[in-house]
Amino acid sequence: MHGTGEASGLKTGMIDFVAGCLGGVALVYVSQPMDTVKVKMQTFPGLYKGLVNCTVQTFKRDGIVRGLYAGTLPAVVANVAENSVLFAAYGACQQLVGRTVHKQNLTELSTLENATAGFLAAFFSSFTLCPTELIKCKLQALRETQSQAQAAGPADGKSRPTISSYALVSQILRTEGIPGMFRGLTSTFAREMPGYFFFFGGYEMTREFYTKPGQTKDDIGPLRTMVAGAVGGVALWTVIFPADVIKSRIQVYSMRASMTQVGLDIFRKEGVLAFYNGLLPTIVRTIPATAVLFVVYEYTKKTLTKLLE
Repeated sequence: MHGTGEASGLKTGMIDFVAGCLGGVALVYVSQPMDTVKVKMQTFPGLYKGLVNCTVQTFKRDGIVRGLYAGTLPAVVANVAENSVLFAAYGACQQLVGRTVHKQNLTELSTLENATAGFLAAFFSSFTLCPTELIKCKLQALRETQSQAQAAGPADGKSRPTISSYALVSQILRTEGIPGMFRGLTSTFAREMPGYFFFFGGYEMTREFYTKPGQTKDDIGPLRTMVAGAVGGVALWTVIFPADVIKSRIQVYSMRASMTQVGLDIFRKEGVLAFYNGLLPTIVRTIPATAVLFVVYEYTKKTLTKLLE
């Protein structure tokens, strides 16, 4: 599928970029409600009794658009930015790994080699993901942070969150400058790089499992591609969830402490189970979300490749 030469490499990179963009948009609209619940449970573990309670309370107080789909715009921006860069970088890193192990045809790469390419690709996508996910997390947890602020200071009778993505970005830039937009970058690296090792490793291993003699992994069909995507997503979140909890706390509370300090503080005050608050809604959202992500990505890539031949 990947040709040789500079022009062919550029074309392949653009195809991966566009396919990643479309996959990222599809992922957000499938997964956003459970992502909102996940962030709330991670950041305010004492406020909710579980997945159902958090979902119902959010819906009752703020409805669908301003509640369960809070932060959708930055989530779309975050996922389009992340997945376009991630999949373009993944293709480039596959070629790098292929050259390193002396394999010209990328279909010959093993699961471990594909996983390594995913690990490397996540380094680049983290720079695009961190600022946009920072805004998303703050918007998702806005009601709770405002309620805490009002409880700590004079109440003004207002409790409904009204801040926009633009206003929030302006506020962060005004008070913290550009570094404020990258708060949580270290924990993003710690989450993304090992996570995408297992993400792409699980995906490619499952595709390989479904491939019959005489077939390639591209021939397994949409349903099996979706199953492979779901396996990759579950593998990713199961491995990285503690790092994601720490990242969410750092971003929502604008913490200046290091990832290690925040992690130790959570462990001392809340125990080890606090690192898995919100895991259930994450798994619930990940299965359909990553299934849709990969089927949109693979079939967009296949269609664009045929159109541009």
